[in-house]
Amino acid sequence: MNIILRVFIPFALGYFLSYIYRVVNAVIAPDLVAEMGLDASDLGLLTSTYFLTFAAFQIPLGMLLDRYGPRRTESVLLLFAAAGAFVFALAPNTTTLIIGRGLIGFGVSACLMAAFKGFVLWFPAGRLPLVNGMQMAVGGLGALSATVPIEAALSFTDWRGIFMALGGMTVVAAILLFTVVPDKEGEAEPSRMADQFGGVKQVMTSPMFWRIAPITFTTQAAFLSLQSLWSGPWLRDVGGLGRDEVAFALLTIAGAMTVGFILAGVVAERLGRLGVTPIAVAIVSMVGSMAMQLVLVLGLPVPPLVLWCVLALFGTNGILVYAGLSQTFPRHLAGRVNTGMNLLVFVASFGFQWGVGVVIDQFPLAQTGGYLPQAYQTGIGVVLALEVMALLWMVFYRKGPLPLKV
Repeated sequence: MNIILRVFIPFALGYFLSYIYRVVNAVIAPDLVAEMGLDASDLGLLTSTYFLTFAAFQIPLGMLLDRYGPRRTESVLLLFAAAGAFVFALAPNTTTLIIGRGLIGFGVSACLMAAFKGFVLWFPAGRLPLVNGMQMAVGGLGALSATVPIEAALSFTDWRGIFMALGGMTVVAAILLFTVVPDKEGEAEPSRMADQFGGVKQVMTSPMFWRIAPITFTTQAAFLSLQSLWSGPWLRDVGGLGRDEVAFALLTIAGAMTVGFILAGVVAERLGRLGVTPIAVAIVSMVGSMAMQLVLVLGLPVPPLVLWCVLALFGTNGILVYAGLSQTFPRHLAGRVNTGMNLLVFVASFGFQWGVGVVIDQFPLAQTGGYLPQAYQTGIGVVLALEVMALLWMVFYRKGPLPLKV
């Protein structure tokens, strides 16, 4: 219980806030568009800047986590996220919004990877899939908090006030993390910079890493880019929902995502006892996620909320690859293994989220002022095509082993 209170909860709080930052624009998008005069491409670029700066820091982050430990690294970075929230709240124009959003992405870039590194240090290996799944579930709670509660808060303040409050909460989280999480032997492993980069090279040149990486980062990026922005406009323009209904639908989808995280951890732990690796469970779920995206592309008559909830259940489980990969490399490389994968996930998320907006802008606006269903179908279809190519790569790339059984 002491480990839960002093290790899991502080790291979980940081990730909770990072997920609010990640998906809040799906709710406040109409306000941003109205006040700042954004088109779909602008909205996609603004929101996806979070992913770009997040991704850009992943390799240095892995070295910092392995050298200085997760507690020190994340607590300092969270202060940058708080600064970004304040900049975003006070922004007079689109450029300043992008700068603030970029600072937020940079500042929360350690929230998941620092937790995974800390859990490797504090929890037994057999419990990692479950603990990691619970951490992801807390992120789902953050996504829940960024839907109906945010919409309700807009009755009392505007989006600027919301970001001022988030900035203050982030400062508190940074202080809590730094003061509550205990030190652990092996948390920080000082070494020469050349050795640090050597570890990065060892990870990034591994054939096994590159066999599973493409399908992991494309499917994760597809879900992140859609759920954190385009799900809201889609529900309005294609699903025909009103603003309050969209907020409730996003709440339900975030709930399904949270359940998916928990189920992924539980299923992976149970199957692990039978010799099935987390990577095997993840692959099945990633194919399920692609199937749901195909339904979106084809415009099949499935109730919108059911479709997005099933997509959320499947779309979360690629995170199991992190637990599987971290156990196939030496323990001191855990930070660099996870951040190496995260780099690819968030670069792709930036490209997918902005790219969908660019594709949508190639179509005329609907008479209602929203976007045409064909625009969404084309944008999501491009993303799905890249995922299919990654799946084929995994099947036919034979240089690296694919650990499906213990």
